[in-house]
Amino acid sequence: MTLAGFFYIIFDVMSWFKKDPLQIISFLSYGTSKRLYHRGRALEDETIDLEQKSLLALVLNTWKRFETDEVKKTKLKITLPNNKVIYTKTDKDGYYKIDRAIEDVEVFINTEGWLNIEVAYDDATLKRTIQNQNKFPAQILIPNLNSDFGIISDIDDTILHTGVVSILKWRVLYNTFFKHAQNRIPLEGAAEFYHLLHKGPNGNKANPIFYVSHSPWNLYRYLEFFLKKNNFPKGPILLRSFRTIFKKKSSTCKPAKQLEIQNILKTYPDFTFILIGDSGEHDPDIYLEIVNTFPNRIKAVYLRSVNDNKKIKRVKSLLNAYNTTPVLLVNSSKDAIIHARTNGFIK
Repeated sequence: MTLAGFFYIIFDVMSWFKKDPLQIISFLSYGTSKRLYHRGRALEDETIDLEQKSLLALVLNTWKRFETDEVKKTKLKITLPNNKVIYTKTDKDGYYKIDRAIEDVEVFINTEGWLNIEVAYDDATLKRTIQNQNKFPAQILIPNLNSDFGIISDIDDTILHTGVVSILKWRVLYNTFFKHAQNRIPLEGAAEFYHLLHKGPNGNKANPIFYVSHSPWNLYRYLEFFLKKNNFPKGPILLRSFRTIFKKKSSTCKPAKQLEIQNILKTYPDFTFILIGDSGEHDPDIYLEIVNTFPNRIKAVYLRSVNDNKKIKRVKSLLNAYNTTPVLLVNSSKDAIIHARTNGFIK
């Protein structure tokens, strides 16, 4: 451990005995020029440093991500670039979600489709220090209606190796809790493929990309850091509440990832989409149901092959049900690029 790392740990432990300042973590979200769909979380600032490389710092940061001090039931205000204000309140876990009608924001959307907004605490009873002078920037993706298509991609074992098919999921736990985000290696060629899809067949578009995962929101900054560091196109990152992971679900209850995909397709009814996932867990079943629920809306499905013969065999049997949409079980991004170029999805 370096001397700097040692002092980082000492000062970090000392900070446990004082109240941390407050922050708001806004999640990259999406919407339309007429509707705003935005999420985030109000928390104490635990000063998680994703650049720290020592093992002890890694363990401490992992602990902080899950042992959060949320700011529950507090008022917030969201200011749009046209100076209109939306008010909301956090729930018992510090989360907030906005799903409201908006107007007159088209002129403020940049060429990549992003709308900048600002989130702030609006509770006079808070007697705490607030970071950033109580001004927390947030961004909403509002895709151009002239986009060629949208892309919805899983994260786990699709662009980031997690080990979901390992025995007892031990590799998932190891990769998540004991590996630095900056040391995680993306699956080869994935970023290149996504940029080609993002630019479209003429190479000059900004086709929207949405990232979905079964991971909890506690890992949002970790995954955001990974995607940015490895040069993936910017897009909303859609996760789920840590609390729901342990909830017993009925047989009719849809996975959070599936509900999020459905919401994206409903938000953009005139868009077609390309779905990208893996053959290891639930993606084939989820994507098959999406194809059936939204006929003629899915241009293609790419499933990255994982090293599990039983799952591969099962997926191949499922592929027979995909009779209206092209589906490709790929061993590498190169296979997907060849198929996408042949079908006119990329330049």
